[in-house]
Amino acid sequence: MEREVAWKKYDEADLAQVEALAARYIGFISENKTERECAAASIRQAEAAGYRPLDEAVREGRTLKPGDKLWAHAQGKALMLVHLGAEPLSGGMNILGAHIDSPRLDCKQNPLYESNGLALLDTHYYGGIKAYQWVARPLALHGVVAKTDGTVVNVAIGEDADDPVFCVTDLLPHLGQQQMDKKGSKVVEGEDLDVLVGNRLAAAADGEEGAEAPKDPVKAFALQLLERKYGIVEEDFLSAELEVVPAGPARSLGLDGSMV
Repeated sequence: MEREVAWKKYDEADLAQVEALAARYIGFISENKTERECAAASIRQAEAAGYRPLDEAVREGRTLKPGDKLWAHAQGKALMLVHLGAEPLSGGMNILGAHIDSPRLDCKQNPLYESNGLALLDTHYYGGIKAYQWVARPLALHGVVAKTDGTVVNVAIGEDADDPVFCVTDLLPHLGQQQMDKKGSKVVEGEDLDVLVGNRLAAAADGEEGAEAPKDPVKAFALQLLERKYGIVEEDFLSAELEVVPAGPARSLGLDGSMV
């Protein structure tokens, strides 16, 4: 089916609405890159529009009535919004479904390791990503960590201008002749998508006579930084959900800014 390009149909008022929608969209996907972030942002928007949590109504024993607006979530990663109508449910309902699609690399349960003097995170890719698109590009680390003391820490590293970023390493062009002869699906394989997070060494413990440097000093230094900033220790990875996503904001594309 052929469809006429929408640009031909827009008047000045339509164009203004398109630009406003695009600006909101760019802001949303720049600030929310995981299911949890998208769901939390959507709840804030829903409450601003008059939706209230379903569990609040249940706790209060409140009888729902036509016109009530409610939201409920599943583990903070999926969201349902309900606007009650006046007709009984036997008369049917209108359902609109949408998928929070968050392309990413998921950190495995105990991801931090040291190899060849580098600290890396072991990952597993989510969904149908093209692995070669994830190498040699700035990446950020988002997620939550449930610590052994019961508190939950939100992590976001790589988005602020002063933050470091991360990357999946790749071969230099003059070293990658054999790599370039491979099929696109094999140029970079999923198991190669480990994320580089450091190569500085931790020193021996201060004030301890005869103390030796840690066995894996680069990994140890990375752990020191995580503990210093977030209070996270290695055992906390077992109850963490950390995801690697492209760093930085979405941008308008093209001289005319007509794409995202």
